[in-house]
Amino acid sequence: MWTAWPTGSCTPRETAEPSTAIEPLVSLPADVQQDFPLARLTTVRTGGAADFFATAGSVARLEQLLGWAGASGLEVGVVGSGSNLLVSDEGFRGLVMKLDGELAAIERDGLRVVCGGGARLPQASARAAKWGLTGLEFGVNIPGTVGGAVRMNANAYGGALGEALEWVDVVTSGGVDRRAPEQLGFSYRRSDLGRGEVVARAGFGLAPAEPEAVKQTLADMRGRRKAAQPSGIKTFGSTFKNPDDPRAEGMSAGRLLDAAGCRGLTVGGARFSPKHANFVENTGEATTADVVALMAEGRRRVHELSGVSLEPEVQLLGPVDAEGLFS
Repeated sequence: MWTAWPTGSCTPRETAEPSTAIEPLVSLPADVQQDFPLARLTTVRTGGAADFFATAGSVARLEQLLGWAGASGLEVGVVGSGSNLLVSDEGFRGLVMKLDGELAAIERDGLRVVCGGGARLPQASARAAKWGLTGLEFGVNIPGTVGGAVRMNANAYGGALGEALEWVDVVTSGGVDRRAPEQLGFSYRRSDLGRGEVVARAGFGLAPAEPEAVKQTLADMRGRRKAAQPSGIKTFGSTFKNPDDPRAEGMSAGRLLDAAGCRGLTVGGARFSPKHANFVENTGEATTADVVALMAEGRRRVHELSGVSLEPEVQLLGPVDAEGLFS
């Protein structure tokens, strides 16, 4: 996961019409690249190019880019670590941004850890442990950015982002708005952050602890993940959310897929991992269309076997033909 959700991109329930003109109406800002290949920014390594791409290392730069995109009538997407993200094979008709510099920094402020939206959450967890602060350990196994974690209300191994989060700075073309967790509309793997809203910074309130004890907790969590999940493959992470459906009888998405015969199932260059059925891997030359077709088949098999309709956890950037997959 854990990239920032593509604000202003087409969501799983709508498809944006391609723009009729690539050239923006307003002069191109400095260091904005055109026809930028996005596959290299994703962990699954599929998808096409963005019309425009830029990095934002400060709030001022982020405001400038959002303002330019708005004035030019461009859709906006944000890519973090590139996990939990599928990019359309057709690419993205708009501006894609990546946060770096000040907006990827991790700093200590007493018992608080302040992170840029582009900071990697596992790195923030490790840094907090080094400083002798506890409360962010769960983030070591969430391979995404802080901004993406806030947008998706990330949680893992019994920990939840909302329990440690104190505030976030949300940037739009109109400026910066500081919000408390209760203003973010958190629910299971969701927030109400909308189009054109980018998490620039987040503050986490933690508690003092022995650094070695926190580091050992992190090591234990890493070990559990390594034992249970595939590593060293091109994947976007967990494919489907664990269902809250009594017909699942408490089974996880991975166990349901396994029971439905999906472990190792292949479509084109995409395959459900032989180690964990809830992970899709790119075995070589997979396209996003291959991945989506595989997900649809896995979802169909699970529904046929148990009546459970699995909900995808991966986010989409650009027009992806996923009709029925997100319903």
